[in-house]
Order: sequence, then C-alpha cells, then structure tokens
Amino acid sequence: MKSIFEPESYNELKVRVAKLTPETQPKWGKMNVAQMMYHCQKALEVPLEKSDLKRPNLAMRVLFRGFKTSMYSDKLWKANLPTAPGFAITDEREFETEATRLNDLMDELHARKDGPPLPKHPAFGNFSKEQWGKMHYKHLDHHLRQFGV
Repeated sequence: MKSIFEPESYNELKVRVAKLTPETQPKWGKMNVAQMMYHCQKALEVPLEKSDLKRPNLAMRVLFRGFKTSMYSDKLWKANLPTAPGFAITDEREFETEATRLNDLMDELHARKDGPPLPKHPAFGNFSKEQWGKMHYKHLDHHLRQFGV
C-alpha cells in the first residue's frame, strides 16, 4: 500500500486532487465533490490533532479493532461502504474553499513524515507512522476513485 508520507504517492494524490472541478460527478455515493473534500479533511485532522472526533464507547472500540488492519492493508475498500459517524457530510460546501483546505491539510500531514510519532486514533487506538500514512493514502485514493480521478 502506498503512503501519503512517500513523496511519489503524495505528489500523485496532489495531482489527482487538482483534476477535480466543481462539476466532477461521483461514480457512487451521496456526496458531491466539495462534500467529499470536506469529508477527507475531517479524516486528515485526526492525526494532526485538529479533530473534535470523540472516543467511542468500549463496545464500539472493540468492534473497530476487528477491522483496524483493513484501514491500511492493500485491499481496496468497496464502493458505498457506510460512513463512520462524525464523518458524514450532508451540508453544502464551497468547492474552492474545500479544495484549498484539503491541499493544506495534505501538505501539513506529509510534512510530519520525519517528525515525532502521531497521536492515538480515538476509535482505533495506536497506529505506527507507517500505518497512518497508508491509511490516509488509502482513504484519499478511495474517494478520488469515487470521483473518477
């Protein structure tokens, strides 16, 4: 699995994001392109400690542990998977604002590739930096494929 911390993979993601336009339509799902970019920002905010994502109860944490490795494995996620609570975006968003903010957060996370360890994930617990990098590449790739780029 590629990683957002690898320069080639990071640059690939940046090029793909730049191909999005306000008119880009999804191949699946309910989000429009601006909502998708905002959704991706919410995920990037977690390791950057800019998230208000709350730690789930014990039962949910145990459930999440069961599919933790799928977050960073080589197996692609299927279309139309349910969105985790706190990450579902239904309000309208402005394309340029969301594109700029998504790029900024991608830059900020990539810049931490050689920094100190990243924090615990509120739902999944500890991830190594390698696992964080793969997970964020995989999440962004999933949604960019959703929009055909």
